[in-house]
Amino acid sequence: MKTWKDVEILETLGEILNPSHTALVVWDVQEGLVQRIFNREEFLSRVARLAGSLRGTVPVFYTLIAPLPPELLSGWNYLSQMRMFDVTDPAKLPAFMAPGSPEREIPEAVRPEPGDFVLDKATANIFLGTNFELMLRNRGIRTILFTGIATEVGIEHSARDAAARGFYPVIATDCVSSPDREAHERSLAALRNLAVTASSEEILAQMKPR
Repeated sequence: MKTWKDVEILETLGEILNPSHTALVVWDVQEGLVQRIFNREEFLSRVARLAGSLRGTVPVFYTLIAPLPPELLSGWNYLSQMRMFDVTDPAKLPAFMAPGSPEREIPEAVRPEPGDFVLDKATANIFLGTNFELMLRNRGIRTILFTGIATEVGIEHSARDAAARGFYPVIATDCVSSPDREAHERSLAALRNLAVTASSEEILAQMKPR
């Protein structure tokens, strides 16, 4: 660690991942997305191990997709969903992540436990429309450790914004996934230049959880 102009610069993985100033994010690990990723069982196992090991040591935040009412969606919202579901008529779009639907559920292996925090959000950025940043500032959090789905969408968007807001973004490379393996790998390559990247084993070795 260096200090320059009264600013602490965290340099090593151990300094950056100090549990006293780190929070874990489990991004959109919901059945509707988990069923579509290329490495479902491996992904769930690794996220469960990381979250289970760190729970009680750092705050754990889960995000849930909470779509806006159809009449309040933008044209881009509709177009992106039309691309996702491969339809040309917005009237043919299925309901996506509707409250109470099975696809909105978090798989049992990685479900939140008492003391975890669950955030509903309507965008692919954890900071937009939520009190996430306020909660982190209140807790003195400096590092955000990201896991979840999809790497090239919400993970990358949120990590970029985290860096822009002065946080240290860390990506657990084997705890993020996507329905599109090539897009996932391209995003990880980009994130290596935009954030800190490390495997869950490397992360756990540095954080020495209970």
